[in-house]
Amino acid sequence: MIRHVYERACNCPCLRKIYVATDDPAIASVVAGFGGEALMTRSSHRSGTDRICEAAEMLGLEPDTVVVNIQGDQPAFPPSVIDDLVLPFEETEPPAMTTLMFRFKDPEDIQNPNHVKVVTDFRGDALYFSRSAIPYTRDDVTAGCYKHLGFYAYSTRFLKKFTRLPEGRLEAAEKLEQLRALEHGYKIRVVETTFESLEVDVPGDIARIEARLAPGG
Repeated sequence: MIRHVYERACNCPCLRKIYVATDDPAIASVVAGFGGEALMTRSSHRSGTDRICEAAEMLGLEPDTVVVNIQGDQPAFPPSVIDDLVLPFEETEPPAMTTLMFRFKDPEDIQNPNHVKVVTDFRGDALYFSRSAIPYTRDDVTAGCYKHLGFYAYSTRFLKKFTRLPEGRLEAAEKLEQLRALEHGYKIRVVETTFESLEVDVPGDIARIEARLAPGG
């Protein structure tokens, strides 16, 4: 799975360097085996973002460098979504952090707590992320309902600041680390993409991913 993620990342023209940040020697060995670069990080991190921050510090990145976090459970993501993710950083006043959303098409997916939902303001900044169905809609159950896709981009400066914030109450309740930024008053720009990324949340997702990755899938 990690090889699929790595190779798709290599097909993103906006990314200059690709690394796998891990605390598992077995994963690092697999990455080295297919010619990738792995960074060995501490095993004590409370979240993936904290691990990414350590990797950025290991690389000595400049404060304004944009770091993209592609999680290892996304083996079927379309490389073009990364272009969507980083586009706001080209604005005159770029955001500190971005992520992605995709409009739900299947009403049943809205009720699945493994699919995180997001609501935004008119500017596109996140108001809230939840495992519950938000917003509540009386009529068309898919109207205005968006799935949060677990891709993030940050300036190195904000990444370091974010990881030094204490855990938020809502973050602890929902088990969603991005809520830490909102609880501490920071904005997250959420970009709508027309491409969904299937992730492996539970073992039952594996067959669906394998079907997508199979020739003609």
